[in-house]
Amino acid sequence: MQLIAHDEQAIDDCWNRIGVHGDKQCPLLVRHVHCRNCEVYADAATRLLDRYALLQDEAFEAPAPPEVVAGRSLLLFRLGEEWLALATACLSEISPLQPVHSLPHQRSRVLQGVANVRGALVPCLSLVDLLGVPAEAGAERSGRAMPRMLILAAEGGPVVVPVDEIDGIHRLDLTGLDNGRDAAHFTTAVLRWRGRSVRVLDEQQLMSAVKRSLS
Repeated sequence: MQLIAHDEQAIDDCWNRIGVHGDKQCPLLVRHVHCRNCEVYADAATRLLDRYALLQDEAFEAPAPPEVVAGRSLLLFRLGEEWLALATACLSEISPLQPVHSLPHQRSRVLQGVANVRGALVPCLSLVDLLGVPAEAGAERSGRAMPRMLILAAEGGPVVVPVDEIDGIHRLDLTGLDNGRDAAHFTTAVLRWRGRSVRVLDEQQLMSAVKRSLS
């Protein structure tokens, strides 16, 4: 909870200063009428909720009855039309989408450029190209389908990868799912989750491929 409190302090709560709970001098109020309709407010809420989700997952690591701790802690996310799962141990953070700045003389399709993460430039890789996921067909999505950036704890430093949507962190039992193993596409299993087919990524192979993409 200390991390959540720290984030609250770091966020500029403009809605309490110049918004509906302050002096109402914010120029964006003319367009949004209320702070809850503003993208600044939504971005602040998303940051706190994303961090809270990761902290909640860490809390599940405490000793508990076998039926609670069974399975693996996985983040479920979407790339294009495909749903994938990645072990939360590979994650440092989930953040809102950031601009990606291309690099001069850039030849790799996987390395998109660099993104600014809290003042530091971090390499940005395309999981779509790395995993060979088909491009999204432009299907209409609900308003909750918001792109995010996953910050991976790669060897040598963090790496950013954009994703199209995040379902959440779940603890899933992968016992008996070896039939989905596909080394060529970094897949260790395929499972059914809430009516979806989800590819479970092999984190060791994926992180090795990430390292090669940066060399």
